[in-house]
Amino acid sequence: MAVVNKKASSYAFKIFAYAFCILLTVLSLFPFVIMIVNATRNTAEIQSHAVSFIPGHNFRTNWNILMGRGFNPLDGFKNSLIVSVGSTACNIYFSTMTAFALVAYDWKLRKPFFTVIMAVLMIPAQVTSIGFYSLMYKIGWVNSFLPLILPSIAAPTTVFFMRQYMIPSLPMEILQSARIDGAGEFRIFNQIVLPMMKPAMATQAIFSFVTSWNQLFMPQILITRPELRTMPMMVSLLNGDAYKTEYGSVYLGLLLTVVPILIAYFLLSKYIIEGVALGGVKG
Repeated sequence: MAVVNKKASSYAFKIFAYAFCILLTVLSLFPFVIMIVNATRNTAEIQSHAVSFIPGHNFRTNWNILMGRGFNPLDGFKNSLIVSVGSTACNIYFSTMTAFALVAYDWKLRKPFFTVIMAVLMIPAQVTSIGFYSLMYKIGWVNSFLPLILPSIAAPTTVFFMRQYMIPSLPMEILQSARIDGAGEFRIFNQIVLPMMKPAMATQAIFSFVTSWNQLFMPQILITRPELRTMPMMVSLLNGDAYKTEYGSVYLGLLLTVVPILIAYFLLSKYIIEGVALGGVKG
């Protein structure tokens, strides 16, 4: 009897778990479905029924409106990709290098250095934006992608994540063997450490790419030339006043903005799953 009750409770728990996962999946996909559907509807349909699962017939009209307002998706994609890929590469590579220095080397100021890195997390970016803009203006980097890419070298959140992942995952014996064989520190880092950190790097690459791609505040401050506008900047310019905003074209612009993020996730999701599985085995 006890065995039957145990099996029944196990089946009930599985049903509840599956139902909960299905609910989370539906809730996660719901905004994307609404965005895709609204990209095919006109403003009147969206204002009368904002939530609808029935596609409209105004996709081409919304596209024409989008193009007629100076929305250039090719330039937007190109500019956003330059900023996001460059920012993500700097973020991941140099943050992993910093974490490696904090884990692999025993030096006197290691703990105070890590404390300072964590303290930087408490400073909002908006607080330093005025001084940052003033510095960029003085050195002539306004209307340039460099101020949006190079600051990603200092990414405290990524350093913290990489350090925590590296502590149990990086065998010091392999590093010592490589040094005995005559390998330099940069070769050890590039050829041994980086391949071992792929799952963590892929995870942080997605977060960094999405954050950089969706960035609007700093690009609006630093970029004024139309040909250098990123995709979020172009979408933000689609909003007019309450009587002129074409919501269908706005949703279409948002849809175009989201597509590269989804592509980046699908390309890197394999490594994220591997990282989760590896962490579960080690735990």
